[in-house]
Amino acid sequence: MFKIPKVSIIGAGNVGEHIALLTAKKNLANIILIDILQDLPKGKALDLNQSSIYENFSFKIIGSSDYELIKDSDIIVITAGMARKPGMSREDLLKYNAEIVYNISQNIKKISPNSIIIVVTNPVDVMTYIVLKILKADRFKVIGESGALDSARFAYFISEKLNLSIENIQAMVLGGHGDTMLPLPRYTTISGIPLNQFLSENEIKEIVQRTIDGGAEIVKLLKNSSAYYAPASSTVKMIESILLDKKLILPCSLKIENEYENINDVCIGVPVILGKNGVEKIIKLNLTEEENRVLQKSAEEYKKQIEIAIKLLNL
Repeated sequence: MFKIPKVSIIGAGNVGEHIALLTAKKNLANIILIDILQDLPKGKALDLNQSSIYENFSFKIIGSSDYELIKDSDIIVITAGMARKPGMSREDLLKYNAEIVYNISQNIKKISPNSIIIVVTNPVDVMTYIVLKILKADRFKVIGESGALDSARFAYFISEKLNLSIENIQAMVLGGHGDTMLPLPRYTTISGIPLNQFLSENEIKEIVQRTIDGGAEIVKLLKNSSAYYAPASSTVKMIESILLDKKLILPCSLKIENEYENINDVCIGVPVILGKNGVEKIIKLNLTEEENRVLQKSAEEYKKQIEIAIKLLNL
């Protein structure tokens, strides 16, 4: 008998509601939308369901504050937490969001411990580690949405600069989802053609920096919010690859255990194959000495933040 896939989204804010909409529009799964505000997820679910006739989806969206509904989810997406505000780094969010993610993880552990978890709450690399530590789960089943979003931003800025279809571009960004991320022009191509055949070294450097600043640029423009369309879209691409066993290669955050030189016991973004079991393989890129240095620096920065979070939560 065919089992209808089930995706639970914890956090019915901007990111959560857009993940629900895009997941529904792709007809990927039934959706549970959870939030601590009792009426908010119910209202958003009702509104989303009423759009189904025109958006052509048949799977149902249920909004609730009852965690019991997440039982037996194929995938649980964690989006709950405070959004970034102008002048606030992802690291500033630690003290606000660590406790929220801790409580969510305890509920998941009790109700649906075997689900694949996608973490979106920032700082995502730290929160991914916290979820993994609390659940004591297989590290390949707790995945942070980081490089998938950063690579999407990198690709867009390249397409904008060159006035080319973004469908031509395959971009690659490693490292933590923050100021220490590592966009990789050497592994970024346009229809298989190296990026440096289209752009000068200085042009590439400018786009790399804009990618690193991509989230902050949106926060500055929105004033009282952070990005949600692109984060939602990136997350749903991960959901799609897992539920449909598409085995897409995407940069995602997960716990690294020496797959990359001198990097261990920290969650950062690296290219992986995503399939029905979560991360099915970590792809090790051949990095230059300088690229290795930047990636290791990123890992060390997030190790420090993880240590702070663990002390805050007494883990």
